[in-house]
Amino acid sequence: MREKKQTFPSGISGLLPAYQKRRALLTYEAGEELPALDVDFRALAAIPLPPQVLPRPDGLSRVAKKRHMLLGELAGHSELALLHGLLISHLRKHTYPDGAPALFLRLWAEEEAWLLENLPTRWLISAVITFAEHGPTEADRNLAARMNMLFSLMKIYEAERCFSGKSAQEPFRVKDRNKSPLPMGMQDFSVLQGDLEAHLLAPLWRDAQHAPSIGTLVRHLLDLLNTDDSTVFRRFALMRAAAAKSR
Repeated sequence: MREKKQTFPSGISGLLPAYQKRRALLTYEAGEELPALDVDFRALAAIPLPPQVLPRPDGLSRVAKKRHMLLGELAGHSELALLHGLLISHLRKHTYPDGAPALFLRLWAEEEAWLLENLPTRWLISAVITFAEHGPTEADRNLAARMNMLFSLMKIYEAERCFSGKSAQEPFRVKDRNKSPLPMGMQDFSVLQGDLEAHLLAPLWRDAQHAPSIGTLVRHLLDLLNTDDSTVFRRFALMRAAAAKSR
């Protein structure tokens, strides 16, 4: 029997070094520490970020490099938005400053409304993913892990969709469907009549009511997903509408 060719030649275990590298400690110099746990969030929210200096200076620590990058990404925002980004950057690593988890949880407990209103959606997604490891309850961690899987898979399939030549708002034509089997023996999904989306999204919405720290964040993100016209869910909805119209 001929050996099957692997997508990852070293097996899934061969992906571990790349995974570990992305989670290496963010080193920092004196004066680059996170603020104290009792830092005044309101004061930070009132301080606009300075402009990003280009080119980036040489000899920066990993934290200083991250701050420099965030100054460009969060231009027009405040020091509180930058602190939130730095906290997530630390907490997505294997090792992080001792006070980082408590500061992150205090920030979301006290400034949730401000964060939801002011942070770019990309950072709200990063926040909910961070709760998968640092949520204060099992319900928070479990729901956050499921949201992480949802958004990670969305990023993968939307990245592949870009190579189709179609825009995110352009649905595929039902008559162009390729009927080759799905991988790993999975049953086909009926785009026009299936309920897989309900089974995927509805439990996330339902379980948000039992997640004390991230319930509001999760429902906010699901509402944003529902109003975004560039997701696979919207494209499926357009395909169903077109098929119904043709009938």
